[in-house]
Amino acid sequence: MDVQHLSAPSRASSGVPRAAARSGSGVVHANTRHTSQYTVVGNHLTQHRELTLVAIGLAAHIQSLPAGARIGIKCLADRFPESEARIAAALRELEAHGYLERTRERLPNGRIVTHTVSYNQPEPSRPARAPMPGPPRPAPQVRRPKPTAPRPATADVHPLPAEAEPAPERAPAPQPRRVAPPLPRPRTQDPARHRVAAALLADLRRDDPRLLLAERDVHRLAPAVAAWLERGAAPDAVRAALAANLPEQPRHPAALLGHRLTALIPPPLPPAPEVVRPDPFQTCEDCDRAFRAPAPGRCRDCRPGLTGAA
Repeated sequence: MDVQHLSAPSRASSGVPRAAARSGSGVVHANTRHTSQYTVVGNHLTQHRELTLVAIGLAAHIQSLPAGARIGIKCLADRFPESEARIAAALRELEAHGYLERTRERLPNGRIVTHTVSYNQPEPSRPARAPMPGPPRPAPQVRRPKPTAPRPATADVHPLPAEAEPAPERAPAPQPRRVAPPLPRPRTQDPARHRVAAALLADLRRDDPRLLLAERDVHRLAPAVAAWLERGAAPDAVRAALAANLPEQPRHPAALLGHRLTALIPPPLPPAPEVVRPDPFQTCEDCDRAFRAPAPGRCRDCRPGLTGAA
């Protein structure tokens, strides 16, 4: 008869400590073992006391990338919602603490390239390098205490003249944000013309696959195309103006078309000149001769007043 082991668990553990689950305070880890598509990151990085949270997350992202991936500031700004200034500051933090090393090199053709090395474990023996310089910052304002009034001088004491206080430096004024002009709109609402404009925008991808627009962009740009059609522009002329000389890889096709619809809109057609038509031909009631007059009657020779005057 076997000996019973009373200390053995009666069922498999769920992986979550019961005490922590019952207390409800603090984090509880429910971990899953990774067998592929994972990156090993040290706690010296994830729990760093001097790095900001943006720098820690950026370092973890860089360590997960394959060799040769581009990690320029503009590439990272397109990938993440942070601004270029915050990403540049995080890269300088990683350089200062030994997680990143960037060097610039001038190629024989004159082009300057940046070589980047990412370290998952900073080496204490490697000398720290100063981070690459960022954009210049305005000098801080220097405030000096105002000089106190000099005490009255005695016969043997002569006070020194007070040093002139320098004028405080002013911070550069913020640049006004550029606001895009509104899209043109037609003066009169014409449902048929609006349908033609929407069909023209949706059909641009047949001419160039790079002009594939979302449905909401088609509805937003259709009034601008209708304004072109209202001003006498033919649909083929509008199509040629929007699809001509496109960049190799347009990042925002809808924004590009909106700019062209606003900047290249033709002027309204001038009013058509009034055509003065001659009076119709009439037949004289006396001599049956044809003459021009606004209404039937007698010709010039058969009118009594004109004959007596002649």
